[in-house]
Amino acid sequence: MDSPQTQAIAFFDVDGTLLSSTIVHCYVWLRTHTLTPLMKFFWTIGFLPKVVYYLILDKISRTRFNKVFYRNYDGLESTELKSLSTDMFNSYLKQKIFPEAISQIEEHKENGDQIVLLTGSLDFIVMPIAEYLGVDSVLAPSLGELGSRFVGELKSEPLIGEQKAIVMKKFAEDVGISLDVCYAYGDSQSDLPMLNCVGNPVVVNPSRALRQKALSTGWEMHEWMQAS
Repeated sequence: MDSPQTQAIAFFDVDGTLLSSTIVHCYVWLRTHTLTPLMKFFWTIGFLPKVVYYLILDKISRTRFNKVFYRNYDGLESTELKSLSTDMFNSYLKQKIFPEAISQIEEHKENGDQIVLLTGSLDFIVMPIAEYLGVDSVLAPSLGELGSRFVGELKSEPLIGEQKAIVMKKFAEDVGISLDVCYAYGDSQSDLPMLNCVGNPVVVNPSRALRQKALSTGWEMHEWMQAS
């Protein structure tokens, strides 16, 4: 039987929308996974003061936060971290995926829609998630590399805010589908540009500000939870 013709594109943000995790959680997992309990304790003690700074910076500008935070990868072995991404998915991220998100993706597939993950999380972290969910495309940033090490800077602008909308518009144009028939799923105020540029915005586990926006505009809204 022929697969259904693509009817629309469903763009999904990842962190907070598809699963309960953040770029900070993933970085901590990658840095501490191979450490002994004692080494992990001291590493965590050293990292905690930065968390307060990152929380404040994220409130001011998520784009700026991403740029600053990814500097933590500077000088780290890229091959080693990339090889750990599958282990991280299997032992940590997989159980963080919301079951309702999986059901929603399957429904879009049945309707012949193309599934695209659009995220500010790093590409090598997102790929195992994409493979597990069987999505069609991944739009995610990559870190620059020098030899076998990351340089701590993205190769392009962070996929945050207006940049998400720009990338979405180009992707839809390239495949010849109007954004008026497309879907976008997001959870935070920084996802507003991607939600605003589609005909079917869907708000998931929204922040207070985004909840108010959804209520005032009549956008579809869901509360997705981890499996117990």
